[in-house]
Amino acid sequence: MTAPHGVRVAFLGSGDSVSARGSHQASYLVQAPTTTFLLDCGATVLASMKRDGFDPAAIDYVLLSHLHGDHFAGLPFLFIEYTYERPRTRPLVIVGPANTAERVQAIYRANYKDLASKPTPFAIEFVELEPGRDRTLGALAIHPFRVPHQETEVSLGLHVEVAGKRILYSGDTGWTEDLVTQSQGTDLFICECCYFETRRPFHLDYPQIAANRARFGSKRMVLTHLGTEVHAHRAEIDMELAHDGLVVEL
Repeated sequence: MTAPHGVRVAFLGSGDSVSARGSHQASYLVQAPTTTFLLDCGATVLASMKRDGFDPAAIDYVLLSHLHGDHFAGLPFLFIEYTYERPRTRPLVIVGPANTAERVQAIYRANYKDLASKPTPFAIEFVELEPGRDRTLGALAIHPFRVPHQETEVSLGLHVEVAGKRILYSGDTGWTEDLVTQSQGTDLFICECCYFETRRPFHLDYPQIAANRARFGSKRMVLTHLGTEVHAHRAEIDMELAHDGLVVEL
């Protein structure tokens, strides 16, 4: 698929950690005129991109919200793709919370021990994000903020501006008023919605999101990371739900 004149967001995976209803895991491809990047990189990322006709070689950056497997375990398979299938020479920049480099290297070793012991034919550059500290990387302006998902390790929501468009990605999170604040003036809010009946402090549920829908300030809001309960109650939901292969033009 050719690069857009504006900004295009492809929902490569809309499912939760157990791929409810067969959905692929979290990964969102953002294509802009001068750069292409991923928001999260679940284990199914290569299957999703090849299914939907996207070129993995086009990725400049991978932005990680947190270090759970369904959000970053696709990286070893990208490394294999770039080593053998589509040899890469330019750097791949991986951006995430504290300990991203250590965790990515560990998961690569766990999957491909011998290969991970050798240098990759392309540079892998790591950039660590701190909550509340803005970063500019090429065409990307990134505002990371901490969200309540893990007890000890940091999980981030990501507010990203590219080519004049603003995207808010909740990552995995329980309720926080920062979602309302960060959504103001955004063009797209990609918001997790794991549950419908269940209430957890570390994930969002649909009734909670719906109760606050008038307070969000995004032009378009799409619910994703959908769990089994959400699929079972689709007929009762009147907000936009993601599906694998959804493409949003901004």
